[in-house]
Amino acid sequence: MTRGGLIAALALTGACADFRDRPEPPFNPRYGGIETQLLDGDLVRFLVYMTGARTPADVSAYAECAAAQYTLIRGYGFARHLRTNVDERDGIWTADAVYTISAALPDGLKKLDAEVVVANCAERNIPMV
Repeated sequence: MTRGGLIAALALTGACADFRDRPEPPFNPRYGGIETQLLDGDLVRFLVYMTGARTPADVSAYAECAAAQYTLIRGYGFARHLRTNVDERDGIWTADAVYTISAALPDGLKKLDAEVVVANCAERNIPMV
């Protein structure tokens, strides 16, 4: 490596280290509500609202918690995630998520064990249905 390349690599490494050392922004969520809509048999839509989210992942987690609790309330143990659309306008985040619920572990890539997810949500203080 040339001297110029080495200097550039060291500068880049230093910049990355500075970025990683920055504290995360404060997470001060305010959970605004959950709406559920049974679409067809085992197909359920969840609309959740919140402020104070850091990223779309925060509001998606809220929707997942709602889906897991709803799954247990309906007497099922599992859910399969079909889609989540996240939007943010004027500081209000929304997630529109659709899941199927089932007694047996469903096929698919994005499935969840409702009891495990509910326990995780309770530990993270994310409200549920």
